[in-house]
Amino acid sequence: MSANRDLIQGLYDAFARGDAAHVLGCLHPDVRWMEAEGGPLAEGNPYTNPMAVAEGVFGPILGAFDGFSARPESLVTGDDTVLAQGRYGGTYKQGGAVLDAQFAHVWTIRDGKVSHFQQYTDTHQWQQIMGPA
Repeated sequence: MSANRDLIQGLYDAFARGDAAHVLGCLHPDVRWMEAEGGPLAEGNPYTNPMAVAEGVFGPILGAFDGFSARPESLVTGDDTVLAQGRYGGTYKQGGAVLDAQFAHVWTIRDGKVSHFQQYTDTHQWQQIMGPA
């Protein structure tokens, strides 16, 4: 297993157990985080430091969903890139709609930390549950 793959798997594992400090610690201080265009959180793109990601992405998602999860089903590594394919899950607190959306995440690693993140997901499903971006 590559160090980059281990980093990203560890990030997903930490997110699943609610270890925000570990997740944010995996992000480079100058991270460039991009939510999928048309998604409910894309209006803040790009998020350019770990605190902006915490406040603009993780906070709103965890505040809006019970049992939110991002479950990778496969990780593919390149030189400085890891591609994750998987599914989001959770129950929207306002109305109880269930999220079950596929995703692809492209992670770029620099100096042992995530320097760039690009999300691709079923934005139509997100919009149906949370409303338009």
